[in-house]
Amino acid sequence: QYVYASEVYKKEFASWVDRLDIADFRFETFLPQLSLPKVLKQRGYRCVARVSMPVLNHFTLINRYFDDYKLMPRHDDFAGMLDEIDFGGDGPTFHFLNLGETHYPYMLKENDLPYVHGVHGVVRELARGQDAGGRIADTGQQPAKDFITSSAMQRLHDQQVRCVEYVDELVGALFDKAPPNTHVIVMADHGDVFGEDGFFGHGAVMHEKVFEVPYLEGRRP
Repeated sequence: QYVYASEVYKKEFASWVDRLDIADFRFETFLPQLSLPKVLKQRGYRCVARVSMPVLNHFTLINRYFDDYKLMPRHDDFAGMLDEIDFGGDGPTFHFLNLGETHYPYMLKENDLPYVHGVHGVVRELARGQDAGGRIADTGQQPAKDFITSSAMQRLHDQQVRCVEYVDELVGALFDKAPPNTHVIVMADHGDVFGEDGFFGHGAVMHEKVFEVPYLEGRRP
């Protein structure tokens, strides 16, 4: 069977009519900003964001149409987000929660782990004319210095699994706090590689493990 990608887009967009219960919801509503918070604000929603990753700091454009946008002081504070979240008020609310518990360093003390640069560190080191410690150097792809040992890699993998279980418990608490008619989408933006084909992490790594992401949606159980 042959399917045009455009037909998939049409079907997916049509489902938003049911998700938001907006009968006259049209794709043109998104143009030209292509921003869900903007559209929801026009429909009377209060839009709130709590983010963990510094790459989503308030200087980035993603915060533009939120009424309340905050970068959490720690990358692993989903519990703190739950304390702050408020589903009260007169109108509907939209909440965007960016969690960091399952992201390196997986809630471990950073001084116990190999030092791995994030995007800001990579840019900083490259600006100094230095190799940022990963695979990319001036001479092309090079193996990282002091690459993570197999035992340490397994420890990191096991710890990420524990972090997923921890987040799962807190998602249950979020459901308990949310109104019955809340539509929930749980997803990730990438997977992680734990030594497969000599890579660790994610980012500019075209590996199938990096593209393995969870996606779950529906009304609050």
